[in-house]
Amino acid sequence: MLKIGITGNIGSGKTTVSKLFELMGIPVFYADDAAKNIMITDAVLVKEIRQTFGPESYFDDGSLNRKHIAGIVFNDEVQLAKLNAITHPAVFRAFDNWIAQIIDAPYVVKEAALLFESTSYKMCDKSIMVSAPLEMRIKRVMQRDGITRTEVESRNSRQFSEEKKIALADYVIKNDETALIIPQVLKLHEEFLRVAR
Repeated sequence: MLKIGITGNIGSGKTTVSKLFELMGIPVFYADDAAKNIMITDAVLVKEIRQTFGPESYFDDGSLNRKHIAGIVFNDEVQLAKLNAITHPAVFRAFDNWIAQIIDAPYVVKEAALLFESTSYKMCDKSIMVSAPLEMRIKRVMQRDGITRTEVESRNSRQFSEEKKIALADYVIKNDETALIIPQVLKLHEEFLRVAR
């Protein structure tokens, strides 16, 4: 089955693009949502998080102590790398398990903020980068999440630059409010259907 990866830096609109593929009946795997879920359901990952960040990483009811984890990894690149090193393989496993359940789709989409950073683009046949100017992205996220410019810039700095991602991607969808998104998505959808046949 053809696997398409979709990424974009914070505020680019990658989720909006993914939802358009979903509207056309294409199954979409949301890697960030999956990561949140498997941090409490994947026994191997739970054990690794407890061992790496301490037993207080989880509450007595089994839910993740996000505040504890965030406090450790937020401003520490080494600790963040440790968290990613144990979480990414678990997300890869979840993606494989998810694909195994899909029977009749011509292709599937994997939406991931860190598609290139996590190297998971290598598990995909093609990749799409959703691109938008930095200033526009910052404003979108400030409005959407109710956070400060500094917080948006801090999150953005943890991702590859847009230029680097564009260079790595097979396709680019422009979401800069000058080009319409739907025709760009439809064009790629038609191409992926052709390849999948």
